[in-house]
Amino acid sequence: MSTFKAIRIDKDDNGYRAALTDFAEHDLMEGDVTVVVSHSCVNYKDGLAITGKSPVVRRFPMIPGIDFAGVVASSSNKNFKEGDKVILNGWGVGETHMGGYAQKARVKGEWLTPLPAGLSPAEAMAIGTAGYTAMLCVLALEKHGLTPDRGPALVTGAAGGVGSVAIALLAKLGWHVIASTGRASEEVYLRGLGANEIIDRGELSAPGRPLGKERWAAAVDSVGSVTLANVLAQTKYAGAVAACGLAQGMDLPATVAPFILRGVSLLGVDSVMAPQALRREAWARLAKDLDRAKLAAMTTTVKLADTPRVAADILAGQTRGRVVVEVA
Repeated sequence: MSTFKAIRIDKDDNGYRAALTDFAEHDLMEGDVTVVVSHSCVNYKDGLAITGKSPVVRRFPMIPGIDFAGVVASSSNKNFKEGDKVILNGWGVGETHMGGYAQKARVKGEWLTPLPAGLSPAEAMAIGTAGYTAMLCVLALEKHGLTPDRGPALVTGAAGGVGSVAIALLAKLGWHVIASTGRASEEVYLRGLGANEIIDRGELSAPGRPLGKERWAAAVDSVGSVTLANVLAQTKYAGAVAACGLAQGMDLPATVAPFILRGVSLLGVDSVMAPQALRREAWARLAKDLDRAKLAAMTTTVKLADTPRVAADILAGQTRGRVVVEVA
């Protein structure tokens, strides 16, 4: 019987727990492509899944990990063959379908994306869902017609995964970037990624006025809740905010004032079920526009067995940038 190493989440009378274990290949879920996984990464959602702090995982047992990179071992899907290098982001993997914190994965071929030219598997996972989501946010702002000459771009949760990649991308594209963070100690790191200004997240995390001073033309927000309400209230006329996260909360205690008095737009960004055409556009842009040296500067690497510890750290705000998991 073929077995491999995996992080397994169980929920039963003994509680909710995640641990490294041996997993049998015949216990993987249905799919037409089997992948030997070399790398994964730790996103905020992975932290929620492993710790059980939010009901991300919908069935048990579950192998978490919403991302992976690897090589096709076998395939009955016409679009992939043995030896193809692939990546996967989202599609409910690690939530309802066994995910990337394992040395093997069996998934639907339609969920897979070819490894983008010019990126190694480790680099692709350094980007991962967080970086790919950041690129989707930038694309949403661009498609809305926003350009750097309109004014600054704000990035909330700046030292996190989405924030770090968003800063690097926006800076490369010529934006004046304002980074909002609760960690003043990260100023050198954030400026190294391309941030021009650093503001304390306390300016945005407490309830504010329905309409404030116009400060930025564009924003990438991974925080939600009161922060997002304040970001909208301080967005310039005809500006837009790309919203992709809920680190502060799922609520949005805002008014319609920014929308009807300043023509501000709120752009929802979903990375999980984004269609393949948009995914490939985002990954092609990441391969072209993301500075590799900045990507390396924001990345740390851990072993598969370390993921439960890192999951707790990411929820506690004790990680910086991106965390790659060496699975093989």
